[in-house]
Amino acid sequence: MAGFFGLFDYSKPGPGVHKNAPKKKSFVIFFEILFRKFWKLITANLLFILVSLPLLTTGLASAGLTYITRNFAREKHAFIAGDFFDTIKKNWKQALAVGIINLIVTVVIAFDIWFFYQNANGIVGNIMLAVMLSVALILNFMKYYIYIMLVTFKLKFKQLLKNSLIFAFAGLARNFMLLIIFGLCYALGVLILFLSLPVGIAVLSLMFIFIFPAFRTLLIQFTVFPLIKKHMIIPYYKEHPGEDIEAKRALNLLDEDQEEQEERVFEDTVPTEDDPSQKSTIPRQYSTEEIKRLRRKSSAQQTDDDDDTI
Repeated sequence: MAGFFGLFDYSKPGPGVHKNAPKKKSFVIFFEILFRKFWKLITANLLFILVSLPLLTTGLASAGLTYITRNFAREKHAFIAGDFFDTIKKNWKQALAVGIINLIVTVVIAFDIWFFYQNANGIVGNIMLAVMLSVALILNFMKYYIYIMLVTFKLKFKQLLKNSLIFAFAGLARNFMLLIIFGLCYALGVLILFLSLPVGIAVLSLMFIFIFPAFRTLLIQFTVFPLIKKHMIIPYYKEHPGEDIEAKRALNLLDEDQEEQEERVFEDTVPTEDDPSQKSTIPRQYSTEEIKRLRRKSSAQQTDDDDDTI
């Protein structure tokens, strides 16, 4: 049953969009994706909560959720459970390391902020409190980028940290916009707790278990991807125009001419009625990469080189 009694059923095909139709605003596109993928996001969120339970595995869960929401943000298909765990399997070393380091650094920074806040009586204390708050802000901005780069590019751990630090400053406008949005969400949560502590705990717990991490990650991927595309993906394909086409297709970056060339991928052997010498074609339902995924899953075989990372 899709939705409740057919309501909120976004699995049915729509009327389509004319290629010359006016471009929609970004926030409109985001909410269309959110509503269309709502039930799948809930499933992905539950997987995230399940894998995150030991805390030390939060990095693994974040990598899996990032891949799913990145595909949704790029309006590409994703197999929720399959792609979630495939992503973890491919990136578990870096994802686990990022998650553990993030946990340790967060605890240390939180303690330092609390300590200097309690002892911010002199100039040195105030300066140190300001420094730690600034470090916490920069690290928070870095986390917007590190997981999407982890699942999208083949980078060394040092490169992940370096690039995420660069984007923390290069994308200040986007980063602060995300900070404000999430700040308002957290403020709303505090208000609910203030109005009624038992009800607030119940409501916020359900929100976190079912949707908030997925919503947060989807918004991050939707917001930061254009910056990564501008500074990393476009320069790469200018230098390597014929390489990693599967990765380009997986990110929904093929232009119209390339898509038209890829449109017909199957041919049947039945001649058309108008011209017997011409064979009819079956419209493409999946991209080549998605077909590869289906074949890999059916045969339970997968190689390290056959992925959609750049």
